[in-house]
Amino acid sequence: MPRVADHDQRRAQIARAFQRLLAAEGFAGVSFSRVAAEAGISVGLIQHYFTGKDVLLHFAYEDAVSRMSERVRARVRHGEAARLPMAEVLLDGLAELLPLDEERDVEYRVRQGLQAQALHHLGLADVARQAGGDILEYVTMAVRTGMERGEVEPDVDAVPAARMILATVQGLADQVALSGADAFSARDVLRRAVATVFTGRCGSPDR
Repeated sequence: MPRVADHDQRRAQIARAFQRLLAAEGFAGVSFSRVAAEAGISVGLIQHYFTGKDVLLHFAYEDAVSRMSERVRARVRHGEAARLPMAEVLLDGLAELLPLDEERDVEYRVRQGLQAQALHHLGLADVARQAGGDILEYVTMAVRTGMERGEVEPDVDAVPAARMILATVQGLADQVALSGADAFSARDVLRRAVATVFTGRCGSPDR
């Protein structure tokens, strides 16, 4: 078992080096030799784990999406344990998609870069569709839970409402990355977007 864990750790090390280069320099700055130098390992070792650049692209994309998703889930677990209103839980979760610190900025740039590549790359397109579907399902379920708790009006169509919120998140993420909107103003805009759907009373049904 330790050997498997070592392999997983090495793949992650290589993927994170690739992500940092992609975030800093775009695809023009990424090669196996540059990734090897960034990771502090040999090109041969990279080739041992990844048979080609496309395989590394796919793994790095999945890694970035997975880490983002895990932070969102952690926020949800914390919010539910603290018995927060669903609107607050959703707000905290969606804030993880905004490039408001170094880690999230790298992930944002990786997602943007690889989503553009996904338009012409079937494997990356599959990752993009899965990631998009997962986050849409999360927001849709949050809206439906809000209905059950009286935070969302019962006649709201959950899926279009979720898509509207996510469209705001994506546009806001672009603004943060390109114009440097600060965390407070970005969160305020996100709160307003969530509030257009979560218009009812706040609180869990047993409060």
